[in-house]
Amino acid sequence: MSAAHPVAELYIAHHSWLHAWLRKKLGCTHRAADLAHDTFVRLLSDRRERQAQEPRALLTHIAKCLVIDHWRRQEVEQTYLTMLSQLPEQHAPSPESQCLIIETLVRVDAMLIGLPGRTREMFLMAQLDGLTLQQISEQTGTPVITVRRHIHKALLACMQAL
Repeated sequence: MSAAHPVAELYIAHHSWLHAWLRKKLGCTHRAADLAHDTFVRLLSDRRERQAQEPRALLTHIAKCLVIDHWRRQEVEQTYLTMLSQLPEQHAPSPESQCLIIETLVRVDAMLIGLPGRTREMFLMAQLDGLTLQQISEQTGTPVITVRRHIHKALLACMQAL
Protein backbone atom coordinates (compact mmCIF):
# COMPACT_ATOMS: atom_id res chain seq x y z
CA MET A 1 0.00 0.00 0.00
CA SER A 2 1.50 3.37 -1.02
CA ALA A 3 1.54 6.44 1.17
CA ALA A 4 -0.79 9.32 0.35
CA HIS A 5 0.56 12.17 -1.75
CA PRO A 6 2.03 14.90 0.51
CA VAL A 7 -0.36 17.51 -0.91
CA ALA A 8 -3.30 15.19 -0.24
CA GLU A 9 -2.17 14.91 3.36
CA LEU A 10 -1.93 18.70 3.60
CA TYR A 11 -5.38 19.01 2.03
CA ILE A 12 -6.96 16.63 4.52
CA ALA A 13 -5.25 18.25 7.49
CA HIS A 14 -5.58 21.93 6.58
CA HIS A 15 -8.25 22.56 3.93
CA SER A 16 -11.00 23.45 6.42
CA TRP A 17 -8.72 25.84 8.25
CA LEU A 18 -7.53 27.47 5.00
CA HIS A 19 -11.09 27.84 3.71
CA ALA A 20 -12.16 29.52 6.97
CA TRP A 21 -9.13 31.84 6.88
CA LEU A 22 -9.88 32.85 3.27
CA ARG A 23 -13.61 33.27 4.00
CA LYS A 24 -12.71 35.70 6.77
CA LYS A 25 -10.36 37.63 4.45
CA LEU A 26 -12.71 37.72 1.46
CA GLY A 27 -16.14 37.74 3.06
CA CYS A 28 -17.39 35.21 0.53
CA THR A 29 -17.50 31.48 1.09
CA HIS A 30 -17.62 30.69 -2.65
CA ARG A 31 -14.58 32.81 -3.52
CA ALA A 32 -12.79 31.37 -0.46
CA ALA A 33 -13.51 27.85 -1.70
CA ASP A 34 -12.12 28.74 -5.14
CA LEU A 35 -8.93 30.23 -3.73
CA ALA A 36 -8.46 27.37 -1.25
CA HIS A 37 -8.71 24.98 -4.20
CA ASP A 38 -6.29 27.12 -6.22
CA THR A 39 -3.83 27.11 -3.31
CA PHE A 40 -3.62 23.31 -3.38
CA VAL A 41 -3.48 23.27 -7.19
CA ARG A 42 -0.54 25.66 -6.99
CA LEU A 43 1.16 23.28 -4.57
CA LEU A 44 0.55 20.36 -6.92
CA SER A 45 1.87 22.22 -9.96
CA ASP A 46 4.98 23.52 -8.20
CA ARG A 47 7.94 21.53 -9.51
CA ARG A 48 10.11 22.39 -6.53
CA GLU A 49 10.09 20.03 -3.61
CA ARG A 50 8.69 21.97 -0.70
CA GLN A 51 9.33 20.95 2.84
CA ALA A 52 6.22 21.71 4.84
CA GLN A 53 7.84 22.23 8.25
CA GLU A 54 5.17 24.86 8.84
CA PRO A 55 2.33 23.80 6.53
CA ARG A 56 0.01 26.61 7.54
CA ALA A 57 2.71 29.20 6.88
CA LEU A 58 3.26 27.71 3.42
CA LEU A 59 -0.47 27.59 2.65
CA THR A 60 -0.97 31.10 3.99
CA HIS A 61 1.87 32.43 1.83
CA ILE A 62 0.44 30.88 -1.34
CA ALA A 63 -3.12 31.91 -0.45
CA LYS A 64 -2.06 35.52 0.26
CA CYS A 65 -0.51 35.74 -3.20
CA LEU A 66 -3.73 34.41 -4.71
CA VAL A 67 -5.82 36.90 -2.70
CA ILE A 68 -3.64 39.77 -3.96
CA ASP A 69 -4.07 38.48 -7.52
CA HIS A 70 -7.83 38.29 -6.93
CA TRP A 71 -8.04 41.86 -5.64
CA ARG A 72 -5.84 43.15 -8.45
CA ARG A 73 -8.02 41.36 -11.01
CA GLN A 74 -11.15 42.85 -9.44
CA GLU A 75 -9.64 46.33 -9.63
CA VAL A 76 -8.66 45.93 -13.29
CA GLU A 77 -12.06 44.45 -14.14
CA GLN A 78 -13.97 47.20 -12.32
CA THR A 79 -11.92 49.93 -13.99
CA TYR A 80 -12.56 48.39 -17.41
CA LEU A 81 -16.30 48.00 -16.76
CA THR A 82 -16.52 51.60 -15.54
CA MET A 83 -14.87 52.82 -18.73
CA LEU A 84 -17.08 50.53 -20.78
CA SER A 85 -20.23 51.93 -19.17
CA GLN A 86 -19.36 55.33 -20.64
CA LEU A 87 -19.59 53.99 -24.19
CA PRO A 88 -22.83 54.03 -26.15
CA GLU A 89 -24.42 50.59 -25.87
CA GLN A 90 -24.07 49.87 -29.60
CA HIS A 91 -20.28 50.17 -29.27
CA ALA A 92 -19.98 47.83 -26.30
CA PRO A 93 -18.17 44.56 -27.01
CA SER A 94 -19.96 41.25 -26.60
CA PRO A 95 -19.73 39.53 -23.19
CA GLU A 96 -17.27 37.04 -24.69
CA SER A 97 -15.06 39.85 -25.99
CA GLN A 98 -15.29 41.60 -22.62
CA CYS A 99 -13.97 38.48 -20.89
CA LEU A 100 -11.08 38.21 -23.34
CA ILE A 101 -10.26 41.89 -22.93
CA ILE A 102 -10.31 41.63 -19.14
CA GLU A 103 -8.00 38.59 -19.25
CA THR A 104 -5.62 40.50 -21.51
CA LEU A 105 -5.71 43.57 -19.25
CA VAL A 106 -4.97 41.41 -16.20
CA ARG A 107 -1.95 39.88 -17.96
CA VAL A 108 -0.69 43.31 -19.06
CA ASP A 109 -1.18 44.63 -15.52
CA ALA A 110 0.83 41.73 -14.10
CA MET A 111 3.53 42.28 -16.71
CA LEU A 112 3.75 46.00 -15.87
CA ILE A 113 4.04 45.26 -12.16
CA GLY A 114 6.87 42.84 -12.93
CA LEU A 115 8.91 45.47 -14.78
CA PRO A 116 11.57 47.51 -13.01
CA GLY A 117 10.15 50.89 -11.98
CA ARG A 118 12.21 52.94 -14.42
CA THR A 119 11.33 50.68 -17.34
CA ARG A 120 7.63 50.80 -16.45
CA GLU A 121 7.74 54.59 -16.10
CA MET A 122 9.34 55.10 -19.51
CA PHE A 123 7.06 52.57 -21.20
CA LEU A 124 3.95 54.26 -19.80
CA MET A 125 5.25 57.68 -20.82
CA ALA A 126 5.54 56.37 -24.37
CA GLN A 127 2.30 54.40 -24.47
CA LEU A 128 -0.08 56.51 -22.39
CA ASP A 129 1.36 59.99 -22.76
CA GLY A 130 2.47 59.47 -26.37
CA LEU A 131 5.92 60.89 -25.73
CA THR A 132 8.76 60.30 -28.14
CA LEU A 133 12.05 58.75 -27.08
CA GLN A 134 13.62 62.22 -27.18
CA GLN A 135 10.89 63.70 -24.96
CA ILE A 136 11.22 60.84 -22.46
CA SER A 137 14.99 61.32 -22.50
CA GLU A 138 14.61 65.01 -21.72
CA GLN A 139 12.06 64.46 -18.96
CA THR A 140 14.01 61.69 -17.24
CA GLY A 141 17.53 62.94 -17.88
CA THR A 142 18.36 59.61 -19.49
CA PRO A 143 20.21 59.13 -22.81
CA VAL A 144 17.91 58.28 -25.73
CA ILE A 145 19.69 54.95 -26.28
CA THR A 146 18.92 53.96 -22.68
CA VAL A 147 15.28 55.01 -23.08
CA ARG A 148 15.12 52.89 -26.23
CA ARG A 149 16.49 49.87 -24.30
CA HIS A 150 13.88 50.31 -21.56
CA ILE A 151 11.05 50.57 -24.09
CA HIS A 152 12.38 47.54 -25.96
CA LYS A 153 12.55 45.53 -22.72
CA ALA A 154 8.94 46.47 -21.90
CA LEU A 155 7.70 45.60 -25.39
CA LEU A 156 9.36 42.18 -25.16
CA ALA A 157 7.68 41.64 -21.80
CA CYS A 158 4.32 42.59 -23.39
CA MET A 159 4.79 40.06 -26.16
CA GLN A 160 5.67 37.34 -23.65
CA ALA A 161 2.66 38.22 -21.48
CA LEU A 162 0.26 37.86 -24.37
